[in-house]
Amino acid sequence: VLLPFSDILVKLATLTVRDKKTGIEPVEEDFKLLDERFLEKPAFAVEQCIKTAANMADIVRKSVDDAISLFDNYDSGVAAAIADSESLVDRYEDELGTYLVKVSTKSISEHDSTVVSKLLHSIGDFERISDHALNLCHAASEMNSKKIDFSSEAHKELNIVQNAVKQVLAEAVDSFTSDDKTLAAEVEPLEEVIDDLQDDLKIRHIERLKNGQCTIELGFILSDIMTNYERIADHCSNIAVCVLQLEERDLEAHDYLIKMKTDNEDFKQKYKKYKNLYVLPQCDRM
Repeated sequence: VLLPFSDILVKLATLTVRDKKTGIEPVEEDFKLLDERFLEKPAFAVEQCIKTAANMADIVRKSVDDAISLFDNYDSGVAAAIADSESLVDRYEDELGTYLVKVSTKSISEHDSTVVSKLLHSIGDFERISDHALNLCHAASEMNSKKIDFSSEAHKELNIVQNAVKQVLAEAVDSFTSDDKTLAAEVEPLEEVIDDLQDDLKIRHIERLKNGQCTIELGFILSDIMTNYERIADHCSNIAVCVLQLEERDLEAHDYLIKMKTDNEDFKQKYKKYKNLYVLPQCDRM
């Protein structure tokens, strides 16, 4: 029925103009793409879901980057924007998830069915990453209100972890939006390095507590920050595995990860690359 209007539909889907301040397409235009009438052309509806999910992913990436920036330069306006973005991402998950379920009931190709499955699995991970961005925002707000800060040594260590987290998120988002399996394969090795960094920072924090170089209060905040970084990386791993796993549907995600890491020289080389890239500075353990 809609075939004669396909050119108009394409124009509607591509007419949105990116906001100059955020670089993110206007939200209401996104949700207009999830029009019930497009369900009559399921392949077209899937394309609109892909665009909407990509914008959701961009919002999440910006929220995490902004949250990390608050530890160096706290800005109440940025903090408020992160909270607004978290609510917005919740709406994306709800409306996009509901629409994807409706699309899945239509007669769609095997490829589109695979895409719908990928989107349904991944939008939940993006929503959880947004939650962790808000948690980081709260931690920065607490430090700002209490006028407390980490030592210069701890700051240097956190900067290493933060850079790794921003990279793993960028790789997860870009591999998701471009369906880039080569880039997706970079995520899990870096996620493992972030786990290692978290373990190392715990040991260093205990040393600083023993030497009176850190307080219990700051220790709790640091632990909370590192937990959120580690979980963001975990969700990035889930997203990347979803991109990779679509070729092997019979494997559960856990089994797929085991297969990826076992006797896999490429994985080992990537892990070594990131291990050498993200090295904590030497510290005085006297």
